[in-house]
Amino acid sequence: MLLTVTTTHRPATDLGYLLVKHPDRVHQFDMPTGTAFVMYPEATDDRCTAALLLDVDPRRLRARADAFELSQYVNDRPYAASSLLASALAKVFRSALRGACKERPELAAEAIPLEIRVPVLRGGAELVTRLFAPLGWTVTATAIPLEPQIGGDSRYVDLRLAGTHRLADALNHLYVLLPVLDDGKHYWVAPDEIEKLLRSGAGWLAGHPEKVLIARRYLAHRKSLATTALELLDADQPVTEEESELPVARKAPLAGQRRDAVIAALAEVGATRVLDLGCGPGALLGALLKESRFTEIVGADVSARVLEQAARRLRLERMPQRQRDRIKLIQTALTYHDARLGGYDAAVLMEVIEHVDLPRLPALEASVFGGARPGAVVVTTPNAEYNVHYPGLTGMRHSDHRFEWTRAEFAAWAHRVAERYDYAVTIRGVGDPDETTGAPTQLALFTRTEVTA
Repeated sequence: MLLTVTTTHRPATDLGYLLVKHPDRVHQFDMPTGTAFVMYPEATDDRCTAALLLDVDPRRLRARADAFELSQYVNDRPYAASSLLASALAKVFRSALRGACKERPELAAEAIPLEIRVPVLRGGAELVTRLFAPLGWTVTATAIPLEPQIGGDSRYVDLRLAGTHRLADALNHLYVLLPVLDDGKHYWVAPDEIEKLLRSGAGWLAGHPEKVLIARRYLAHRKSLATTALELLDADQPVTEEESELPVARKAPLAGQRRDAVIAALAEVGATRVLDLGCGPGALLGALLKESRFTEIVGADVSARVLEQAARRLRLERMPQRQRDRIKLIQTALTYHDARLGGYDAAVLMEVIEHVDLPRLPALEASVFGGARPGAVVVTTPNAEYNVHYPGLTGMRHSDHRFEWTRAEFAAWAHRVAERYDYAVTIRGVGDPDETTGAPTQLALFTRTEVTA
């Protein structure tokens, strides 16, 4: 399957800086379902095109339980754009999706003329237009005809988009809407997928006239997840059952249970000045602000774009000054010592460590437990043993996870860190536990020994 991005912004070859891919080379990436390539079929000062080609290996595809016997090999997955292409886009253009560009930061923040083509896409011209046109794109969706002997049009279109956008915004539009148009995901959709949707949809999804359809399809028609996502998109005007056609979940989503567990742990140690490390788009920050006991809250993340999303989500510009004085957002890398993080009562690493490459994890430990050295640290991470309860899940819960630990592995890590940096640690589960596999999320509460002695 193929996706191309073209710009005529001069010099057009600066597209290589924005994508962090040199135009003179062919770049290759291993993917769970095949191999991704990035190449530049044209690269001049006047016009530059980057092509993302995903070569899908049918042997790596997971066949649906209700599919026919050879469906793993006889399908449209290698050709029609889907969540497979969205996942490749997220891995290959990770920096560009965040709007990060060391060499051309001013260009990354600028809206530039873009042309995007997806030659084979499900969905039909009418739906494609309904999804992309409200975002400021000029949409040309040409139906792909069936074989002449059959006649008529297929369910696929050749999509062309033209508009002036930040490249990061354009890529996030594609990242969300490609699987929406395909109406399927190639991996198990867990509650944490809500955060991914909110992060990629920041600044445009809340006002989209098709946000209900987008949420439902992106979250694989899991009604409780879609309802939660829609309510989070518009906290001031919660989506009603009639509007969304989705029933309210009977159980609190795991993401909400996790936030509640973190806040309870912070209250347990009496923390008032708190760091949210790897804060993302601000889900936990919003919950912390609702608790008056937290007098100083700092959200830290490596991505400037994500911090902008958090600021918009929290409505910092419209926040009363008394509230605004309680919160601060800072950009920093957690694998390096930052003196600004020192002196706090507690730090939170909520669903962060599993996104760090294992060889880099000791650097994060040294930065947080050794450098910042807060009075307490709260860490949450998935329990790999619980994954058997997710039907169809064959790997980790998210493609961006570098690892997922069993309860024994997490406990071994937590006790090793506690011993090395002079902390005491207790471990507990979050979410409805299973008698055999435990709870879906693991939580470790570290308390500095000289504080508790």
